[in-house]
Amino acid sequence: MKDVTQLNEGWSLRHGEELLEAAVPGCVHTDLLAAGAIPDPLIGLNETGLAWVGRRAWTYVRPLAHDSAHERTDLVFDGLDTAASITLDGRPVGTTRNMHRRYRFDVTGRTGDLQVRFASAYDEAAAVRALTGERPNVYPEPSQYIRKMACNFGWDWGPTLVTAGIWRPVRLEHWSTARIDRVRPLVTLDHGTGRVEVHLELERTAKGQGRPLHVEARIAGARAEAVLMGDEAVLRLEVPEPRRWWPRGYGEQPLYELHLTVSDDAGRPLDTWRRRIGFRTVELDRSADEHGTGFTLVVNGVRVFARGVNWIPDDAFPSRITAERYRTRLTQAAEANVDLVRVWGGGIYEDDAFYDACDELGLMVWQDFLFACSAYPEEQPLRGEIEAEARDNVVRLMPHPSLVLWNGNNENLWGFRDWDWEGSLAGDSWGEGYYLGLLPRIVAELDPTRPYAAGSPWSGSWDHHPNDPAHGTHHSWEVWNRQDYAEYRASVPRFVAEFGWQAPPALATLRRALPGERLAPDSPGMLHHQKAEDGNGKLDRGLARHFPLPEDDFDRWHYLTQLVQARAVAAGVEHWRSHWPRCAGTVVWQLNDCWPVTSWAAVDGDGRVKPLYHELRRVYADRLLTVQPDGDALVLAGVNQSATPWRTAVTLRRCAADGSLIRESVLEVTAAPRSVVRLPVPDGLAPGERSAKEFLVADADGLRALHFPVPDKDFAYPRPAYDVEVKPVDGQEDRVDIVVTARTLVRDLLLQPDRIAPAAHCDRGPQTLLPGEQTRLRVTGCGPVDVQDVRAALYCVDAA
Repeated sequence: MKDVTQLNEGWSLRHGEELLEAAVPGCVHTDLLAAGAIPDPLIGLNETGLAWVGRRAWTYVRPLAHDSAHERTDLVFDGLDTAASITLDGRPVGTTRNMHRRYRFDVTGRTGDLQVRFASAYDEAAAVRALTGERPNVYPEPSQYIRKMACNFGWDWGPTLVTAGIWRPVRLEHWSTARIDRVRPLVTLDHGTGRVEVHLELERTAKGQGRPLHVEARIAGARAEAVLMGDEAVLRLEVPEPRRWWPRGYGEQPLYELHLTVSDDAGRPLDTWRRRIGFRTVELDRSADEHGTGFTLVVNGVRVFARGVNWIPDDAFPSRITAERYRTRLTQAAEANVDLVRVWGGGIYEDDAFYDACDELGLMVWQDFLFACSAYPEEQPLRGEIEAEARDNVVRLMPHPSLVLWNGNNENLWGFRDWDWEGSLAGDSWGEGYYLGLLPRIVAELDPTRPYAAGSPWSGSWDHHPNDPAHGTHHSWEVWNRQDYAEYRASVPRFVAEFGWQAPPALATLRRALPGERLAPDSPGMLHHQKAEDGNGKLDRGLARHFPLPEDDFDRWHYLTQLVQARAVAAGVEHWRSHWPRCAGTVVWQLNDCWPVTSWAAVDGDGRVKPLYHELRRVYADRLLTVQPDGDALVLAGVNQSATPWRTAVTLRRCAADGSLIRESVLEVTAAPRSVVRLPVPDGLAPGERSAKEFLVADADGLRALHFPVPDKDFAYPRPAYDVEVKPVDGQEDRVDIVVTARTLVRDLLLQPDRIAPAAHCDRGPQTLLPGEQTRLRVTGCGPVDVQDVRAALYCVDAA
């Protein structure tokens, strides 16, 4: 049987004349930080003084000795970042130039000092650029010339910390006769029968050539076997009536162990392979209709409105992301009623632990190939690297049932048309051949069970603008950049694959990241941890459309910008969900952050949730109640994404600004499963079109929808008044209930739990209370709390 020796210990990093202890997996920055050679790059302004790290070559070393009796010993790297030369006892082993690939080198019989020397990513990119010529890029960094995590060079939410290192595990594999080189399980369902077609490829030693080998595959009691004289085989298994894997909210997520064993002619096992798979079908309906061209995921024959979030690398240094951290972040997504996670093309193909968690949590995965916001040369050496990278990762990820879509790139087809690339390219290659040629060909060859889309956004062909909202996927950034969030309601795209609104992170996150700084929107640390072009200007303009800008009151500015972010995203999702099935999905930019930063994220760089997170949980729930403008009238929309009919009585109340009732009516609403019902608000219940003294409330089954006719700054809010009680829960000191009773209209009451204690968490986000109403907030991780602590952490909309 194959033996494996892990090589994650015993490494050193050369730093000048010193040898520093190195962590593998890891990277140069984390090793320098652990040795005290640099300050934390993510704190304060430290990033600015560390550009030199990315401009240098770095070498990792360790002694390598082994005395295996096997015929072959391979040195296997799961990830090298990025341009590396490997030597053993001073003699070459191999070279690499791709962070996103696995590498294997024959080191049979060789021992000595193992060295991995990483060239500067800037030097490697410059060498490739000299061969291919210049290509346009959204950012002034050379990310398109090197197969490395693009956002390592900085993004409009991330730091520029160009690193290097052995970022995934490394090991020795000792084997004889043959080993399993590649396995591709094609999993399908045919009239209730699960079929698994296992495509196997072997590598043999010289002595193993021509020897008969026995191959066996097993799953759920089914078994297939073959005798193999060559290097390839296909084994077919059938599982009668398997339980289907479903996205969360549609059913369960049963997983089946698929085992593969290769044995020699004497029956001795040589190598094994094991993965969990799931039985389900997935299609992408891009049919034309009266509205344009659709983009609807269909899982097990059920059409799905995708409730999605975009995912970026969860740390500026991905080697620090553990399986537990993946599980925590993805569980946060699932608990916010998310059912689709898009792995964005400027990051990485995530670790298997990410996809394992998605399999178990029922989170569908949309996987970008790694191209983002740049024109990519199609010449060598990049083309060969890109093909090898795509083949490697398609095969690695295809066993996961959560993976439902391959996508060619992020915004590059759009960029070619709208970002002045075409003229500067003057006919040079820019990536179109990858997205419309190479990548769909690889997916069709290796993983024909899944759909492929050429890009996001993409209208489906050059017959339409790449970002045409009526065709395919759409990225809605004009609103954040230039307009009020109410403008999300101006169109109904077929699938909104990106949209979002910024807000700062939690206060405790800012205090940790900017120690000693007197926080202000324009304080040095706040500006440094704001990477978007004119980011604070857009924040303030978005805020000023609804509220007076706070003067010299950072806490108020912080609350209001977080509130506007939550409202903005909710406005888009509510509108677009109310137009299902014409609109078939929203993918919010973004779920997570890689460091403490003002960004579009719902979960900040320290893992604390913003108010947006709670709003996602509300607007992504199976059942949603919303009031929507429809021309000069209002409609009540009941969105029912559950599998059962929704029959409810909706109480509609027209109220005065002081919360007193003007008029009330009850509307019987029935929404069929997976459907939306839109009903006009009855006459006499809608507030005056520009009334500053009236609003509409709709309540049903614990859900609430609100409509205020004018921006907050123009509404005649009373000065908010409420009572606060703190009630211990079962005698636990770190868990309390906070009961708030409104004595006036209280709009968007929010408890910021980290103001009570950095580790505190609250189970509720912004909520609006009418006079006499009461809410109970459960706070955990807070320690002893009194009413004064709570009042200092409570915010709401105040009278202008």
